[in-house]
Amino acid sequence: MTSDEYSRFVGIAWRLDRLRWVPVDVLADIVMKDGSCVWAFTDGDPPELTGHDGIDRELATRLCAGCPVQDECLELELRMAGEQTTGVWGSLNERDRRALYPYWRQRGERAEPLDTDVDGGGQP
Repeated sequence: MTSDEYSRFVGIAWRLDRLRWVPVDVLADIVMKDGSCVWAFTDGDPPELTGHDGIDRELATRLCAGCPVQDECLELELRMAGEQTTGVWGSLNERDRRALYPYWRQRGERAEPLDTDVDGGGQP
């Protein structure tokens, strides 16, 4: 991973941290009510990904361009599917979301202790 990719994923993870207390059902309602893709695909299926990173990234960017709930969509998918994510969610293809996932897990209350001291308390 390049330093630019690392910075990008860490930045996205920190941005999503503001949503950590929003319940899953509320996120789902927001995405279903306001998501651009929900309206775009009511009469048909979304286009399938090609398996080529560059093409799939471009497709994800185009599909989600201007969507007002990209962060909520991405947060919802990361919570629901984790590393098993597929398709396009929150303007990211599955490869990018899988790369983002470890950084997302380290944010806020999702962070797991890295070490335990003698008193049994976690050390960040």
